Amino acid sequence: MRRITVRRSPVHGRGVFALCALRAGERIFEYRGKVTTWREASRHCESRADCAHTFLFGLSDGRVIDGGRGGNGARWLNHACNANCETVEIDGRVFIDAICDIDAGAELFIDYALELESDASDETRLMYVCRCGTGGCRGTMLGVGA
Repeated sequence: MRRITVRRSPVHGRGVFALCALRAGERIFEYRGKVTTWREASRHCESRADCAHTFLFGLSDGRVIDGGRGGNGARWLNHACNANCETVEIDGRVFIDAICDIDAGAELFIDYALELESDASDETRLMYVCRCGTGGCRGTMLGVGA
């Protein structure tokens, strides 16, 4: 039985939605895609017409999963400051786990907690405005202190 589906999101573009109730602590699925270097992922992004929309997930070893190449529905997870899912990295793989009980029909969210260089301009920072609308929204997809 399928547990999730991808469809239009009221938050932004497409989103991932639960088809059945999910329990806190439940492993939902894996973030899949081509595992590569940041340099190669950047080169690939620059060769595309729409480089502003990427599906890159950084790994702790410095590599990246490019969900836009060979990825699955996990690439459509939207950001929320008060997310209902978290990512768990195990041996170079990333899994999406529920951090609270999630009702059937609810959209699944992770906190992107993106990072920028410390000297990033205000204009660049504005590119990461948050649209989640959840209680406690910090107004940005950037991580705390970023």
